[in-house]
Amino acid sequence: MKSLKQFITNIFQTKNEAIKNVEQGSVKFFNNTKGFGFITVAGSEKEIFVHKSGLVDRVRKEDTVFFETENSSKGIQAINVRLA
Repeated sequence: MKSLKQFITNIFQTKNEAIKNVEQGSVKFFNNTKGFGFITVAGSEKEIFVHKSGLVDRVRKEDTVFFETENSSKGIQAINVRLA
């Protein structure tokens, strides 16, 4: 069984990792009918796929957003996408 100190350390490490992964970008396009689109990462030309299941807020083309990324079976995708 883990000690209380190890348990608390793991919780804070997990929260810090999530905070480090938050990025900002703008919606290149989002097709509401098909339920997917792409986000351009701020300060680069890198594009990240976003599925409607990864949205917190409704997004439209050129909206500025904050998001996290995760690896999926099809590559990197944006999750927890919310308006900035």
